[in-house]
Formats: sequence, C-alpha cells, structure tokens
Amino acid sequence: MLSMNPAGILIMAHAPLASALRACALHVFPDSGAAIAAVDVQPNLRPEETIATARIAMEGLGCDRVLVLTDMFGATPSNVAARLVDGQQSKLVAGVNFPMLLRVVNARHESLDALVARAVEGAKSGIMAVSVTAPQNQARAPLLSAHDQQHRHQQ
Repeated sequence: MLSMNPAGILIMAHAPLASALRACALHVFPDSGAAIAAVDVQPNLRPEETIATARIAMEGLGCDRVLVLTDMFGATPSNVAARLVDGQQSKLVAGVNFPMLLRVVNARHESLDALVARAVEGAKSGIMAVSVTAPQNQARAPLLSAHDQQHRHQQ
C-alpha cells in the first residue's frame, strides 16, 4: 500500500553506529537527509535523557509516520526506543544493518507495516557467508530488489 507522505527513519544505536549508518545511507541517497535522523546512545547517559533526545530527533523529522531502527534487541537503544514508539504511527525494528537501512530509505513511501517487512527482509538478505574463492566464483544477490531498483529510478 502506498502512502502520500513518506515515513521518517530514526536510527538509535550505541555511539557512534547510528551516525555512521546515517552517513552511509546519505552516501547512497543524498537527498534523504531530512528524512533520516540518528541518535547515538552514549553509555554515560540515563535512559530518560536518551529518550528526550530521541523524541526531539523524531519530532524533527516532521513526518506523521516514523520507523525506528535499533542495533540490538534488549540493549539500551532498543529499550529506550520501545518506550518511544506507539505501534501505530511509529514502529520499531531491532538489528539494524546497512542493507536493511537502504531498503527502508528506498521504500519510505510505503506503509509502516510494509517498511517493517522490508527492513527484516533487507537485513536477512544482506547477510551471507562469503567463500574465500575468487569473486567470480561467488553467487551474489543484488543489494536492492528489482522493485527497489525500479522505484529508485522513478524518484
């Protein structure tokens, strides 16, 4: 299902991972800066301070829908994000990686449920064991699906 207003993406991870992932995403999608926020969770801050920072970042996106991506389920960024999302206008996916992030940035026009599904699929398909043989002997899967590539060219 397509939505008229693209979703915002908030990355919350142990410092400096969130900012690094955002910078990498902007390398691929340079026009998406306003739609992607990063909160680097510092080890010395109380969760209340982190959630306040995350709320400001989330509101700063100016989107009516936000997908929150965290690095590891059960860790501080994920626990704080769980207190931030409402399950309707904002949803949470833990285990962020770069392929996941690229998939959701490319599909921000879709519903939050579709973005959650794309995030999980992007993360899974981006992980593979790589043999030590010559690169030409390795099977490679495209980073973006054919649908994602087609949509990116339409933007």
